[in-house]
Amino acid sequence: MSLVSRFALKTKSVGRAARPIIAQCLIRSYASKRQAKPHPNSVPLEQAISILKAYEVGQPKQTVELHVHCSPEKGQPPIRGTCVLPHAYKLDIKVLVFAEGEKAKEAKAAGADFVGGDELIEMVRNDEVVFEKCLSTPEMLPKVAKIARLLGPKGLMPTVNKGTVTSAVAESVQFSKNSHDFRADKANIVHTGVAKVGFTPEDIAANIKIVMNSIREHGRFGKGKFISRVFLSSTHGPGVQVADA
Repeated sequence: MSLVSRFALKTKSVGRAARPIIAQCLIRSYASKRQAKPHPNSVPLEQAISILKAYEVGQPKQTVELHVHCSPEKGQPPIRGTCVLPHAYKLDIKVLVFAEGEKAKEAKAAGADFVGGDELIEMVRNDEVVFEKCLSTPEMLPKVAKIARLLGPKGLMPTVNKGTVTSAVAESVQFSKNSHDFRADKANIVHTGVAKVGFTPEDIAANIKIVMNSIREHGRFGKGKFISRVFLSSTHGPGVQVADA
């Protein structure tokens, strides 16, 4: 039965003024049902992992990547976040901390790779250090703000909202060493590595679950379907659509 026929039956005894509203509700309902159907070429997560492992035989250090297509509500903040993977695949994350005095000593003792004040700011300005995570004490933040144009586009500028401006530098350094960042591009697609091919299927799946749960947090207040499609890929493997991620 067509949508028009269904609409006629459902609105037969309804006033003329209410019919346009009901029509819109029906259209949205049928559209959401169509979107809910899994793609015919999608496969279970376990099978997707097996496919990529087959493509990467003898290449255990290649990266397994997750691609999540999101549909955020209009006006929703950018999709980005941090989570701690149960099985870290980046074992040499460089952490830089802007701190002085006792806080600098705490950062070094916790394993920070680069620690300092004014001199370190100049090194960053001159592109003399390479790092993946950046922290700052509240006292150093006004000085760090002078290089915000360098750090901001790379997602490295310390902010209070992200928890990267802190006095608890030791705990923050340890968290940064084990944490995993993700962010969506302009098309609202999150592209992020999640594991190495050499991990067991169970470990790969566990990492994916943590990242997916973190991404879903951004859509918990929305009314529509937040995640539309999920793909898994590897360095030499194809993009495999996942049905149950």
